[in-house]
Parts: sequence; structure tokens; C-alpha cells
Amino acid sequence: MSMYQGGDVMNAVLTKPLATNSSQPLNISSVVSIQDQANNKPSLSASDQPTVLADIYQSDINIAVWQRQFDEGLTTAISEFIALNPNFSKSVSVSPENAFDKLEFATDGTASKALLENMAELVDMFCCLFELEEVGLRLAVLNKAMCPRFHFDQVPCRLVTTYHGVATQWLPNDLVDRSKLGRGANGQPDSESGLYNHESDIQQLASGDVALLKGVRWSGNENAGLVHRSPVTSSDETRLLLTLDFG
Repeated sequence: MSMYQGGDVMNAVLTKPLATNSSQPLNISSVVSIQDQANNKPSLSASDQPTVLADIYQSDINIAVWQRQFDEGLTTAISEFIALNPNFSKSVSVSPENAFDKLEFATDGTASKALLENMAELVDMFCCLFELEEVGLRLAVLNKAMCPRFHFDQVPCRLVTTYHGVATQWLPNDLVDRSKLGRGANGQPDSESGLYNHESDIQQLASGDVALLKGVRWSGNENAGLVHRSPVTSSDETRLLLTLDFG
């Protein structure tokens, strides 16, 4: 199996990542709270090159997006997997060394080599970028919004990619009123609570994009985790979603 070794991504990291613990904030030296800069600095870094993922280490970035494209073979493999597994949902702990084999077992041999290699590549990149030995992987076929309300994640950083279907929505730091999250909405829907002003404020990833979402357990980012939600889907729409979390 051809595995991505993470060298290009790691070469782009200017500050070497420290060893991490998922129960504690990620300790990065010289990190400045995004909250202090939210009104005058962007929160997004995006590129068609995978090295963009290293930008998540920048203090003013809380979402880094690798805008990738699938070839015809992988697109077909994704569609075939969904057709064979319309209700698939599994979580598994994996490492770069065992990701391919564990995913092959978890999918009961219904995922093609191309799809398995693609997912294993993301595991390798994520572990390399954050110096992790193991990560928690979740793969699910969805036909409804898993997290329909805007929220932030109680993690240092999460990788999210939608292999098929509509992808994750998010709000830029300077366009969200965080006091309206959760109970602050006073029972109102996000569209009426004042969380954001206009529907056009909502940004959306594309199918295939690989995004790193900075959470509130990233040191210095305790009040500035990326605000995001699952996209609204119709009953006949299907998504194939993969997420990676610190193990």
C-alpha cells in the first residue's frame, strides 16, 4: 500500500508540534487567543495543496482547508461503498501503521483499496502533523444532520471531510455572536437568535475538502473554537463523513 508519509505537511510547520493529551488543551508556545483578534483577522486558510493544513498552527487561523479533488476511480468507489452500506456508522482507534487493515475489517471488505488508502492517508497526515501515535476515526453514512445547531468542539483540533454529499457549514469569527450559542439562544433557532446577521454569513465546505477545525481545548483558543454545524439535508440526500480526533 502506498502511504502518504506526511513530509510535505511537516516541512510546512514552522513551530514543531508538542506531544498532546486529548483531555488537556494543546500547548503551543506563543499562541495568541483568536478571540482577541477576531474582529480584524481572518479565521480561514485554504489551498489546493495539503501543506495548508499546517496553517492551523497560526494563532489567527481556526480552520485550515485542503481543497482536494477526487479522480473518477475514487468517486466510483465512494458511491459503491454507500450503496452497499446505506446505514454504516463505526468508530475505531487507528494508527498510521494499522489504519488500512483496521478500516478494511471495520467495513467488512466493502470498501475498495482506493478508498481505504485515501482514508489511511488522512490518518497518517493527521498523526504526523500533531505527533500522535493513534487517533479516533469515525466513518458514517448519514441522511440527516448529525449536529444541526451551530456549536464548537471540546477538542484541540478535529479533522472533517465529506466524501460524498453536502459538507460542513461554519461561521467566520468576526461574523458570529458567541453569546447566542447554546442556552444563549433562549430557545430560538440559530437563524433568529442573533448568532449571525445574514444567511450569507454562513460558509460551507465542499465535498472532498479536508478541514482542520480548531476547538476550545487548543491552548489560547479556549473562547474561540470554530463555530460550525452539520448541513441541512433533504431526506433523499446522503453524506459519507469521516472525522479524526486526538486518540
